[in-house]
Amino acid sequence: MSTSRATKVRPRPEAPGSPSPALDRTDKAILRALQTDASISNVALADKVHLSPPACLRRVDRLKRAGLIDATVALLNPQALGAGMLVMIGVVLDRSTPESFSAFEKAAAKISGCMECHVVTGEFDYFMLVRTRDGESFNRLHAEQLLYLPGVRQIRSFIVLKQVLSTTQIPL
Repeated sequence: MSTSRATKVRPRPEAPGSPSPALDRTDKAILRALQTDASISNVALADKVHLSPPACLRRVDRLKRAGLIDATVALLNPQALGAGMLVMIGVVLDRSTPESFSAFEKAAAKISGCMECHVVTGEFDYFMLVRTRDGESFNRLHAEQLLYLPGVRQIRSFIVLKQVLSTTQIPL
């Protein structure tokens, strides 16, 4: 009669940029809790996900090393900080070359109030999300910065009238 003993195999730490590790229910609970409130203490997080504080801290560290947690930030109130107007901007470049895309992206990263810039498919080459104080400040930004972006054939601006949904939480 042969007796075999099962041994627990600990997963090796993941290197940043490697494929995401398999997430168990506890990992997902940790990530959901941190997406809701990243300022939660490790002790409170451990209690919430039913782990000891040291085990919880090890898991959070592993999730960071695996690249699943990019950063811990505070989400600020744009209205309270004088950046209440949100504008979506569609951009069409005059050429589709690596050089024109690179030049545009470097310049777009320097636009005041630019929160996001994405290469997209379809009618536009890029969509940008820009925050500014009001219509007058956007008009000034348009005249002084947006019109001078390199390689741009067309810019279309869409002023957000009402934000229906905005979240930073990724469904798990």
